[in-house]
Amino acid sequence: MTNRNEGIQCEILDRMDIVWERPPALLDVKMHYCPGCGHSVVHKVLMEVIEELDIQDKTIGIAPVGCAVLAYDYLDIDMQEAAHGRATAVATGIKRVRPDRIVFTYQGDGDLAAIGTAETIHTVNRGEQIVIVFINNGIYGMTGGQMAPTTLPGMKTTTSPDGRDVESQGHPLKIADMIALLPGAYYVTRQSVTSAKGVRKLKKALLSAFQYQIERKPGTSFIEVVSNCPAGWKMTPIEANRWLKEEMLKYYPLGDLKTPDT
Repeated sequence: MTNRNEGIQCEILDRMDIVWERPPALLDVKMHYCPGCGHSVVHKVLMEVIEELDIQDKTIGIAPVGCAVLAYDYLDIDMQEAAHGRATAVATGIKRVRPDRIVFTYQGDGDLAAIGTAETIHTVNRGEQIVIVFINNGIYGMTGGQMAPTTLPGMKTTTSPDGRDVESQGHPLKIADMIALLPGAYYVTRQSVTSAKGVRKLKKALLSAFQYQIERKPGTSFIEVVSNCPAGWKMTPIEANRWLKEEMLKYYPLGDLKTPDT
C-alpha cells in the first residue's frame, strides 16, 4: 500500500513539474517581490506568451518606476527603464524608430494611473501600436502603501487611515473603462491572476494583444490585471486573494471592454 501511494505521489509531482515549469525566457533568479504578489505570475505568463509567439529576439519591454522597476532582471528580452510615468512615451519613441520590434510597457497603478495619466491617455489616443500591461493593486506598493488613484472607497492606506473618502479624495479611476472610450484603443481587457482560470484567461488576452501588434493592427492593446498586494494591504496572501475577489472585483469587473469586433 505504501509503495502504491509513493508511486501516486511521484506521478503527481511529475505533473506539477510540468505545469509549473519556468519558461526559459524568465531568468532563473530570485525575485524581490513579496510572497503572494501577483507580479511573479504575470511575469511568467508574459514570458510564456513571448516564447510561444517566437518573438523573444524581437521584443522590447519598458520597465516602470514601482514594484516592477527591476523587471529587467527577470525578463530575458531587451528592456528599457523609463522615468516615473513615462513608459508609454518611451515605448512610443522606440516603436516609431524600430517599427519592426514588438514593444510593450509593464506598469503599476501609481506609475500609469497617477503621474503617467497624460502619457497613457495620449499614447492610446494616437493609437500607438504597442501593448500596455497595467497592474492594478489599488495601492502604492513600493513606497509604503499610500492611497493610489485606484484605491477603493473606504479602503484604508497609510495616507487614508480612516478609509478613502470620495468627497474629499475623489473616486477611484477605472482606467480600462476610460481607455476603451478612446478611438486609438484597439483591444482593451481587464483580467486577474487570483485563480488558475484567471491565469489562463490572462494568457489568452496577452496572446491576442501581442498577435495584434505582430499583425500591425491599427491601435493600442491595453491589458489591466487586477492584482493583490498582501504587504500593502496588511494581509496574508490567502486573505489578500479573498479580499480581491470579494471587494476589488466588484469595482473592477473582469472581461473585455473593447475588442476588434466592437
